[in-house]
Amino acid sequence: MGFMDKAKNFADQHDEQVDQGLEKAGDQIDTRTGGKHSDQIDKGVDQAQARTGEGDTRE
Repeated sequence: MGFMDKAKNFADQHDEQVDQGLEKAGDQIDTRTGGKHSDQIDKGVDQAQARTGEGDTRE
């Protein structure tokens, strides 16, 4: 099993943790950009969350 297969399996098995990590990363980027691109960052985080595991667990 290759690295990408292992990463996909991890994301599938730990969807909530992956989504939380993506959310935290998005918050950090938003902070570092001074909130200038909040809408785009939120959209990107939502799209990334929807593509990992079973989908978006963000509420």
